Amino acid sequence: MAIAPETLLEALQWRYATKLFDPERIIPDPIWSALEQTLVLTPSSYGLQPWKFLVIQDSALRQELRPHSWNQSQITDCSHLVVLLSQRSIETADAERLIQATAEARAVEPSSLDGYRKMIQIDLIDGPRRQIIERWSSNQVYIALGNLMTAAALLSIDTCAIEGFSPPDYDRILQLEDSQYRTSVVCACGYRSTADKYASLAKVRYAASDLIEHR
Repeated sequence: MAIAPETLLEALQWRYATKLFDPERIIPDPIWSALEQTLVLTPSSYGLQPWKFLVIQDSALRQELRPHSWNQSQITDCSHLVVLLSQRSIETADAERLIQATAEARAVEPSSLDGYRKMIQIDLIDGPRRQIIERWSSNQVYIALGNLMTAAALLSIDTCAIEGFSPPDYDRILQLEDSQYRTSVVCACGYRSTADKYASLAKVRYAASDLIEHR
């Protein structure tokens, strides 16, 4: 199951925030299916999975989103555009959904998970974190984003995380305004264009000694 450390680091050195995608190159279905599963398999706090992922393939819809994305070409030119949504709130029904799914997956009685259910209720539903639950939920979505981008690099798929967009306009266009989800971040996936000058630029990172401290 393990890959060589140098394989991982080579993939991460290879990836960059792709500015120009080749619109003629489409990610093959088996590769994309695997990347979708990396989203599904992403860990989250309590295992609540407070997210949904919209894969936007409709070209007209992408054209509609582009002006609300600082007119960035990645929106329309990438192979697969993923809009990562976060839940607006966590309710008792969400905790119950997780408890039932856990009981089924692990062949245990739901009542045996009452303590876990109570922890979620006290912390996220009734506790002070309820006041910042949208931020908490968005933080979880960024774990999924990182997971997707790292997995994509290992499969030689280019990505670009996009925060330069108008969430309210995305929510309106994607008909999310009355839903339990809101747009959190966007990720374009595909293959870099040979015309993208950023592909050959040196990666700028501070030294590990400046960023990592051992105690």
